[in-house]
Amino acid sequence: MLDLKLIRSNPDLVQERLNARKAGEYDIQPILDLDAQQRSIEGDRGQLQARSNEIGKAIGQKMKGGANPQSEEIIALKTEGNEVKQKLADLEPQEKELKAQIKALILALPNLPDATTPIGANETENVEIRRWGDEYKKDATGILPHWDIGEKLGILEFSRAVKVAQSRFVSLMGAGAALERALINFMLDTQIEAGYTEVMPPVLVNSESLTGTGQLPKFAEESFRCAEDDLWLTPTAEVPVTNLYRDEVLDAENLPIAHCAYTPCFRREAGSYGKDTRGLIRLHQFNKVELVKFVHPDHSAAEHEKLVGNAEAILQALKLPYRVLELCSGDIGFSAGKCYDLEVWLPSAGTYREISSCSNFYDFQARRASIRFKEPKQKGTRFVHTLNGSGLAIGRTMAAVLENYQQPNGTVEVPEVLRSYMRKDFL
Repeated sequence: MLDLKLIRSNPDLVQERLNARKAGEYDIQPILDLDAQQRSIEGDRGQLQARSNEIGKAIGQKMKGGANPQSEEIIALKTEGNEVKQKLADLEPQEKELKAQIKALILALPNLPDATTPIGANETENVEIRRWGDEYKKDATGILPHWDIGEKLGILEFSRAVKVAQSRFVSLMGAGAALERALINFMLDTQIEAGYTEVMPPVLVNSESLTGTGQLPKFAEESFRCAEDDLWLTPTAEVPVTNLYRDEVLDAENLPIAHCAYTPCFRREAGSYGKDTRGLIRLHQFNKVELVKFVHPDHSAAEHEKLVGNAEAILQALKLPYRVLELCSGDIGFSAGKCYDLEVWLPSAGTYREISSCSNFYDFQARRASIRFKEPKQKGTRFVHTLNGSGLAIGRTMAAVLENYQQPNGTVEVPEVLRSYMRKDFL
């Protein structure tokens, strides 16, 4: 959530940064107008409260001086006092309603792109930072798409999953299920070794949690809801893990806090119909290992780079070619101020596909979820910075393994780092 004080004190900068996302989509003027009304009422209320206090003090002094409670002077003061109290009572709901309107409008605004985020309209203007693993890169010659090789090996079952649920679901069979588990365990073990503390959070989350991380109110149509219970199937472990610390004040000495978490994730993929309808790239249910950090603002940028490196370590260990993109202002996510995407090589398509987004949210989520920290011997509290990234999306990693490790005889070699988990060398 953006700071209302920043919007009020530097509206031109805020509007400029919002326009860098998409010109004309976000307008802060209604917020400024409502804020002016609210502050005017606040001023009136302050004057009325001061007058009410004066009247109460005056009555008390006169009564102590022996004035008759039924005298015209006392009655007049009491009458004025009652009128002032009524005016205060009338202003209170008006001010409350204005504050609610302001909050609703601010909750609909995305984070401001960081000053270092490249300016661009869409994904075509993202900036490639580096590539890794060109020596492992295969071309499309003889490579089956991952869904075809998976069905031939009997490890991916799409048609029966449709019967059980609907399109964009899959059942993993035999070695496919084992490969999924191997990837999950390998990713968790790697990140725990890197210093992350594992969490296994709830996968049903309430509306306040989704609001805290920025999925609500704007993206309600993207998630599956259990309406009777005000619970939602989590779209990513970022939501429950971040909200573990909602409404808390952390000790600065305990920062950074770094968590890794495996969860199944659920997304309706509203608005993506016709995209990636085959295979494991865009499912309604998928598994993911997520990395979440709570950091001191002074160390935010450095911790972001470390998180990207932690996600890259998985791809490097699996020897999967990938590239790192810095997303431009028109392509970063709603809550992010700065974001790097990792894209893995899929030889059947002859292109790179996103496998992880590593975002720095700065204090945007912390303001929404009220996550603060206190430094020793200093007054007051500050908002932490939150970071997160996939480490990695399991289904997309499996797709990359099935394509990059295909053999001419129709088998798939198991990456070396997974063999101790799989207890086999080939699928």
